[in-house]
Amino acid sequence: MAPFTRRRALSTLGAAFATAVAAPGLAHATDQALAGQPLSAGRPQGAARHPRPRPLAQAHAHNDYEHPRPLLDALDHRFTSVEADIFLVGGKLLVAHDPEDLDPNRTLESLYLDPLAARVRANHGSVYRRWQGQFQLLIDLKTEGASTYRELDLRLRRYRHLFTTYAHGKVRRSAVTAVVSGDRAARAPMEAQRVRRAFYDGRLADLGTAAPASFIPLISDNWSLNFTWRGLGPIPPAEREKLRGIVSAAHKRGQRVRFWATPDLPGPERDAVWGELLAAGVDHLNTDDLAGLQAFLDARGR
Repeated sequence: MAPFTRRRALSTLGAAFATAVAAPGLAHATDQALAGQPLSAGRPQGAARHPRPRPLAQAHAHNDYEHPRPLLDALDHRFTSVEADIFLVGGKLLVAHDPEDLDPNRTLESLYLDPLAARVRANHGSVYRRWQGQFQLLIDLKTEGASTYRELDLRLRRYRHLFTTYAHGKVRRSAVTAVVSGDRAARAPMEAQRVRRAFYDGRLADLGTAAPASFIPLISDNWSLNFTWRGLGPIPPAEREKLRGIVSAAHKRGQRVRFWATPDLPGPERDAVWGELLAAGVDHLNTDDLAGLQAFLDARGR
C-alpha cells in the first residue's frame, strides 16, 4: 500500500465526515444504481415519493481520488465533473497526487473507468438515472505527456461506447467526456489523431486562437495567477470585467471555463468568490470540499 500521508489522512477524515453529515442516504442510492436495483428499493410501502435531486452542473471535484471512495463520493454529492491525476508507471496508469503515494492497485481503470462503465450500464446510458447531461472526467497527466496520453488512448478505446468521441471532424456525444490536462506534450499526438476519445484542456492563452471547441472544449487556468481578489471585500471592478470577458469569449466559441487555485477554506471569502464565478457564468467550480460546494449550490437552486 502507498504511504498514508498527512494530506491524505486529513482529506479522508474530512470527506468521510462530510458524507455522513450532508448526504447520508445518497451512498445507498449509488450502490443500488451500480447493482442495477431501482432506487426505491427498501422504501416502506406507501412512503411519499420525493423528486430526485438534480445533478450539480457546476460542481467539479478537484483531487477526487483523495476522498475515501474516489468517484463514488463525488457522485453521492451529485457532482458532474471529477479530476484524477495519473502517472505512467511500468505500463500502468496509476492514480495519485504525488509519486510517494503511488499504489499499483489504484489504477485509472479500477477507480474510474470500470465504475463509470458499470454505472452507465445500470442507468441505461447515463451516469445519473434519467439525466441527459454529460459527465466530465478530467485526467491530469503527471508524467511526460505524449507517452502518457498514448497509453491513456489505448485504455479509453476499451470503453468506446462510454466516452464522447471525435471522429473525422465530428463529435459524437456519449455519457462521459474525457478531457486531458496536465503535461502539455500531450497536445501534439492528440491534434494528430483523426479519431480520439478525449479532448484537450486549454489555457487562457488558447482563448480566441484557431483551436476549435471540438479539440479544446474547456479553458482552465490558475485563479491566483490571473486575479488578485480572494473574496475579501468586493471584487475590483476591473477584475470583474476581466472575468466576465473571459467567460463571454469562451462561451461564444462553445467552450467552458474553469479556474483552479480559488479559495477553498469554508467561510465568507470562499462563498464570495464562488458567487462571483456563478454570476459570471463560469461553468465549473473547483473544490476538494464536496459537501461544502453541494450545500452552496443547493442553497442557490443551482
